[in-house]
Amino acid sequence: QVQLVESGGGLVQPGGSLRLSCVSDGSTLGGYVVGWFRQAPGKEREGVSCIRPIGLSTYYVDSVKGRFTISRDTAKNTVYLQMNNLKPEDTAVYFCAAKSYGLCSGNKENFGYWGQGTQVTVSS
Repeated sequence: QVQLVESGGGLVQPGGSLRLSCVSDGSTLGGYVVGWFRQAPGKEREGVSCIRPIGLSTYYVDSVKGRFTISRDTAKNTVYLQMNNLKPEDTAVYFCAAKSYGLCSGNKENFGYWGQGTQVTVSS
């Protein structure tokens, strides 16, 4: 089974940067669509970014475009989310998820594999 573990979260000041990692220890992610989602207190889980296994086409929610970059290292079964110029509104628990087929969008439908999440707090 696909087993996902997120890391790299923490406390950062506005304007700072973090790099999140999503590592698969159970199965290769080479053939999977992998997405990043986030959930702030009292809010619905939101699709942040996504990357496809072939062609590496990507999706970003409008609020993070130009600030976040998703990438993957297939050999390491790892997907990264580089987050620059962080804002307080980015504060949330960030989850990575995987699905075997589909296009990238903010929709979490068909993402059957989820990590436990990593906390990102942006505060002065």
